[in-house]
Amino acid sequence: MTTSPTDADLPQRMGPPEPGTPEAAVQAALRRLPPRLRRTVAQLLSQWPGRIALRSAASCVRIEIFDRSMTIAAQFFTSVFPILILMATWVGAVGADEIADAVDMPDESRSVLDQAVQTSGGATFGIVGTLIVLVSATSLSRALTRAFAAIWHLPRPRSSLKSAWRWLAVVVALALSLVVVRALSGFVDAVPPRNFWQRMVVLASDLVLASFVPWLLLSGAVRLRRLVPGAMIFAAVMLAVRPASSLWLPRALEVSADRYGSIGVAFTYLAWLYVVSFCALLTAVVGQVVAEDPGWLGRLIRGRAHPD
Repeated sequence: MTTSPTDADLPQRMGPPEPGTPEAAVQAALRRLPPRLRRTVAQLLSQWPGRIALRSAASCVRIEIFDRSMTIAAQFFTSVFPILILMATWVGAVGADEIADAVDMPDESRSVLDQAVQTSGGATFGIVGTLIVLVSATSLSRALTRAFAAIWHLPRPRSSLKSAWRWLAVVVALALSLVVVRALSGFVDAVPPRNFWQRMVVLASDLVLASFVPWLLLSGAVRLRRLVPGAMIFAAVMLAVRPASSLWLPRALEVSADRYGSIGVAFTYLAWLYVVSFCALLTAVVGQVVAEDPGWLGRLIRGRAHPD
């Protein structure tokens, strides 16, 4: 004779939840199911895929992933683009054409960018203007630091001058990655097999950035080996997102430029950056759940042969 799982059985299968958490809401919903269906669903959720999916969903709710994604997208737009223009006008590391190609900028906006780069120079920015641009750009790094700290259950980070170089290094690395990855992809595009090495360059760059950025911003509080799973998932997801965006983004930018001008282009970029930011946070959440899971894979990632 089989017995239906009691309320005490569910925590043993899924782990004791904290009151008010999504896990507690899931277990409350399970208790309302018929006994046979309840047992089946509880068993599915107790297995590795169900456990990872449930805990990832709970973490996404906890960190408010939709709000954070929009914040990071907006900060990326107002931080990275000024850095690129600053590099083009002051340092001369990149040109207007390289910036436009890296972000698939439509012709209507390219003329505005060319004019901004040609009419602006080191004298226009000045030392004070350059410092203002750099300090403002670090808002992206601070937003990312808060997001990664929330994902890894770390205390809310405090802003200090000791972390300024980390903020600046991350922003510059993200800005340069747009141009460098585009240049390397074009360089290896002719190497057979076609498109293979181009994708490998993009995959490697996404993997390095998704590991390097949180490790640097969190000052090494999370070991690099625990960050690698999320970075690998992000790089794999972007292999699918990038081709889709390469088809959608140029057309959307052209339509937005024709209908609404520069403001339409800005909103289109924000929509695209929101998708990328959401993917970055979501994969970081899944990577954290996988790395902290009590199963054999989590123990392997943490470098522990036995349960914690």
